[in-house]
Amino acid sequence: MPRKLITKLIGGSRTNTQLEWPALQDGARDSRVVVASYNIHKCVGTDGRFDPDRIADVIAEIGADVIALQEADRRFGPRSGLLNIEALQEKTALALLPVSAHPGGHGWHGNALLARAGTTSEIKRLKLPYAEPRGAIVTEFTFPQGPLRVIAAHLGLMQRYRRLQAAAILREIELGERMPTLLMGDLNEWQPNHARSVFSALEPFFGPSMMSQPSFPSRMPFLALDRVLGWPKGVVETVMVHDTPLARRASDHLPIKAIINLEAAASLAAPTSIDATDEAAD
Repeated sequence: MPRKLITKLIGGSRTNTQLEWPALQDGARDSRVVVASYNIHKCVGTDGRFDPDRIADVIAEIGADVIALQEADRRFGPRSGLLNIEALQEKTALALLPVSAHPGGHGWHGNALLARAGTTSEIKRLKLPYAEPRGAIVTEFTFPQGPLRVIAAHLGLMQRYRRLQAAAILREIELGERMPTLLMGDLNEWQPNHARSVFSALEPFFGPSMMSQPSFPSRMPFLALDRVLGWPKGVVETVMVHDTPLARRASDHLPIKAIINLEAAASLAAPTSIDATDEAAD
């Protein structure tokens, strides 16, 4: 990769690197939800070892109420799940939501979603345009703190298709009830400041993508491929990479985590409309 491009990529990804993860006191916890996103690389670590238990340990470290996982299933064949569900339940008290269309699968096109046991949710599978099958999970949660829509996705490698996928996600949001909404996952955007990046397509709804930290590659992260975007403004309070020695070994991505303030979301007005058109379709 040319040195000039590497410098540009690093410059566009390294933001908010000095943040500290805040300790949520009881009062603050009443209006907040902790979410996370993690590309688990099919449970294969940077040491080349397949270890679902290690992934469960990293998820336990994070302590999220909801976590979106990417690459949770085998890509070919029966698309069987790769997680150790029993270990996850024991170590995290998180439950796997039933999103798979395949017997024995854990996700929808590799996207899996874990949530605190007993959390009420409505789930929809969304097909995304691409040269190979891609999809997103649209889930509407009812927390004690309030409603929250979570869209979990793993976008494509090609810029044109990422923008088409963003347009499909925005159309789905437009069709649904207005509520605080998150898009989180591996958005695969290598050039976030490019005029044709996926963030320029998502900005009409989510606003400028300001909160990011490099999460890839896990051993020496300099690309912010993994994101948590939120609407309305202020609903995403803090975003941080979960960077621990175990996380650096468990996958080629580091997890990202965010504090969601649903109390702030309740006081903000809804947008008048969403522009879900995209020139890439022309």
